[in-house]
Amino acid sequence: MKLVFAGTPEVAVPALDALLASGRHEVAAVVTRPDAPAGRGRRLVASPVAERAEEAGIEVLKPSKPRDAEFLERLREIAPDCCPVVAYGALLPRAALDIPAHGWVNLHFSLLPAWRGAAPVQHAIMAGDEITGASTFLIEEGLDSGPVYGTVTEEIRPTDTSGDLLTRLAFAGSGLLAATMDGIEDGTLKAVPQPAEGITLAPKITVEDAQVDWAAPALRVDRVVRGCTPAPGAWTTFRGERLKLVQVTPVPGRTDLAPGRLAAGKNSVHVGTGSYAVELLWVQVQGKKPMRAADWARGVRIADGETLGG
Repeated sequence: MKLVFAGTPEVAVPALDALLASGRHEVAAVVTRPDAPAGRGRRLVASPVAERAEEAGIEVLKPSKPRDAEFLERLREIAPDCCPVVAYGALLPRAALDIPAHGWVNLHFSLLPAWRGAAPVQHAIMAGDEITGASTFLIEEGLDSGPVYGTVTEEIRPTDTSGDLLTRLAFAGSGLLAATMDGIEDGTLKAVPQPAEGITLAPKITVEDAQVDWAAPALRVDRVVRGCTPAPGAWTTFRGERLKLVQVTPVPGRTDLAPGRLAAGKNSVHVGTGSYAVELLWVQVQGKKPMRAADWARGVRIADGETLGG
């Protein structure tokens, strides 16, 4: 089939690579978000998908909005059979959805209908799910509600951050997306409507969502930290300043600390929660690089009775 691939961040690159390597389909063009300011100089930088497409000599389309008339006209000229999508980052209008004969097929990083929305991996970790996966589905105008072509499953490991899990899903999902394109082309794959039961939503995680509640149980604190790493980054406050929490681990044997209460030893820093303590392993002060929590504690000289989170 002739394909137009839509995607933007690094997590979408493995799927583009898989389609380029398949030898069965032609990736005629790539659709991605416009260049965005990045770094201290805030200079405009192309998306990872745009960079990969340019390396491969593929036409890159960067509409400010996918309803732009010029973009829609170019898409009609290319006349793709199907448009595979991975984390493109913009809602597709009906005018765009109707152009490819086989529609737009999205690779979504959950087992639909669970965790529909922008942050399925983060929500799966924060909810304590043990299994997640990826799904390919036909895009409709509803939120991740279209019929599903196929899935792959992935275990959520006890120490997984959302970054760890998303990396594994990006590679597992790339094979699923390529296989979905093959099945659509040869007519062996039919999309199945999602069940009405089991729908959960995964809206974007905000900075406010990433603030740790020390009155919550230790397992919840651990899940929030892992689910919000690397972005937007779990955080708390210390002496009125924001402190990013990069890595923690539960300490089930310690129950003597009130929620938020700090206890610094020679080589460890414990914090009380609503159940038992957690140990701070890595933290990051605003404007500085991540550091071991024990080194941070020695530098700030934690006093007896000090707390995190005000």
